[in-house]
Amino acid sequence: VQLQASGGGLVQPGGSLRLSCAASKSLFSFNSMGWHRQAPGKQRELVAGINRSGNTNYADSVKGRFTISRDNANNTLYLQMNSLKPEDTALYSCNAFQQPEIYWGKGTQVTVSS
Repeated sequence: VQLQASGGGLVQPGGSLRLSCAASKSLFSFNSMGWHRQAPGKQRELVAGINRSGNTNYADSVKGRFTISRDNANNTLYLQMNSLKPEDTALYSCNAFQQPEIYWGKGTQVTVSS
């Protein structure tokens, strides 16, 4: 299984970005998928997750600003990020859980700065 994340970049505070994670197989193969991030000197944290049924969960720090979604026809996971803050700066990675395996894609850098 291959996961390819893209869409990161430099954005000003208050701006928006949409991250994409293209999977090499049907998203229905996975029990769940998610976006994680890791800032320099900090532990990796779960940002948002979505399961096969479409149920979602978010870190408290991004609730109301980020939205995770899936395009099953194109095997792509998205993370819409609005009202970005400097503290959202991190390397964002997607993962997929297909019991008992967890697959990770390479990250995409998001930098929020004026």
